[in-house]
Amino acid sequence: MENTEITVNELPDDAVVLDVREPGEWAAGRARNAVHIPLGEVVARLSELPVVEGPLPVICRSGARSAQVVAYLLANGIDAVNVDGGTLAWARAGKPMTADRGEPYVV
Repeated sequence: MENTEITVNELPDDAVVLDVREPGEWAAGRARNAVHIPLGEVVARLSELPVVEGPLPVICRSGARSAQVVAYLLANGIDAVNVDGGTLAWARAGKPMTADRGEPYVV
């Protein structure tokens, strides 16, 4: 079985990641190059998935929701990996973040 998880330290600071958190979580703080498609909208918005070299990293707050999305994507022939520890791990690692306003933080 292929590895379905990746750590934040294995990703470059400018990695494009699919963020599947809710809009309020997204607004508060996210990876700088994240693309936002909330969990409940992923199936309807597959055509909007970012194109990356290699598997698509998928992130949420801690890794649970993104793991569900990765399982769905893999089952549908889309190469994806879960970002272990999610946005919490991204922030703890000091990776660049942005927010809609003010200092970014993880909700």
